Amino acid sequence: MAMLASALVQAATPRTGHACEEGAGLLHEPVSTVTSLAFVVAGGLILAGSRRTRRAEADPGALAPGSPAAGRDQTARDQTGPTSTERQPSAAAYAALVAAIGAGSVVQHGPDPAWSDVAHDLPLLATLMFVAADSAADLTGRRRSWWWWAAPSVALVPLIAVAPISGDVAQGVAATAAVGLTLARALAAPRLRPRVAWSMGLLGFGGLIGVLTRAGGPWCAPHALWQGHGAWHLLAATALVVLAPVIGDRGLSRPGQRRAAPSSTLDAA
Repeated sequence: MAMLASALVQAATPRTGHACEEGAGLLHEPVSTVTSLAFVVAGGLILAGSRRTRRAEADPGALAPGSPAAGRDQTARDQTGPTSTERQPSAAAYAALVAAIGAGSVVQHGPDPAWSDVAHDLPLLATLMFVAADSAADLTGRRRSWWWWAAPSVALVPLIAVAPISGDVAQGVAATAAVGLTLARALAAPRLRPRVAWSMGLLGFGGLIGVLTRAGGPWCAPHALWQGHGAWHLLAATALVVLAPVIGDRGLSRPGQRRAAPSSTLDAA
């Protein structure tokens, strides 16, 4: 688990002197800049998927009273807690964070201004914290509060800005927590295992490629169209989309137990 978290952080945070790709002009790392947009697309897919599920649940034909589909839906609600309507704040927050990873990555791999470390690392750190907090809420049977993930993320901004390497260590801790809690969640809820397994597999494979293609790595080709960090972007974005239905799910509720719906979007974010 620690090795996976370490690979993820090393692949996601190629500091100056560690990135393989070389470019010129406005885009310092053109392939990595373009592939960063995969996270923006992923954020849109996550939000669209959540809304599609919400519309399907609201379809009176699909879920007519007394129909088999309605019976299955009620059973699923009793066993898994919130419906997609109740999970909507979770999906929106998660989608926004994933899209922000892409925006920050474009800033760092493209023009790379002085504040690029914060632009790149803050949304990545916040996403890891969000996933960890969501898993912790499911495992403990508590409602996730926004400050569980937002407060530590904001508190670490000065560290990221002043000491980026120390910021990488903080991201390593957050990645370890996110991976560990998500795996524990999957172990406790078998129906979540396929998505978690695919997501972790994609992240692990992408992290390995990212490490092998860093500057000085065996697969580093500075001027090639193929860039391992770009592949990492695509695989990581895909993994976050695969994981999306797990976010906000409360599959560890006992059968017949329904959790109270979030009192506000802010509380459930």
